[in-house]
Amino acid sequence: MSRIGKLPIKIPDGVKVNIENEKIMIEGPKGKTEHIKNPNFNYEINNNEIKITVKNNDTSNKMIKMFYGMERSILNSKINGVVQEYIKVLVLKGIGYKVQAQGKNLSFNVGFTHPVIYKLPDNVQAEIDSQSKTMRIILKSYDKCSVGKVAAEIRKIKPPEPYQGKGIMYENEKIRRKVGKAAATGAPGASK
Repeated sequence: MSRIGKLPIKIPDGVKVNIENEKIMIEGPKGKTEHIKNPNFNYEINNNEIKITVKNNDTSNKMIKMFYGMERSILNSKINGVVQEYIKVLVLKGIGYKVQAQGKNLSFNVGFTHPVIYKLPDNVQAEIDSQSKTMRIILKSYDKCSVGKVAAEIRKIKPPEPYQGKGIMYENEKIRRKVGKAAATGAPGASK
């Protein structure tokens, strides 16, 4: 069985967890969320801890073994998210590349003939930091899955290209750079 799945989940102070029929309701200072129960597992709350066990001790099923640790990890990240938000930071690199917040929408000018509008979901907030040389978008949410999905969708608007390194990228992301055609062949007029 999964060693991770056997570990109890500690409920932090200020977090309320209620187990209902098919859902686990989680409420904390940063927001409220829910987790849909897997029918193959039992969920018990004792002494500010949640313990997940396999129903009927069916440890021979390979699929249940695979989902055991994952179920515990997902529930743990939801409980931690209502206490301390998850953050993803994106960076815009390129001449004239900018982003503006318009309510729950982000308007990107990233080299196209028109601005690209991205609508943020309700559970994700965005802050724009334009103090440094490059613009940064700071995405925050209590839901780890949502903040990662939004960051990936925004990055897909203008992925970083390998020749000049322009585009939307994660902070501290390393872009594998390629040498341009003229510089690679040693043609006259190629910059070195």
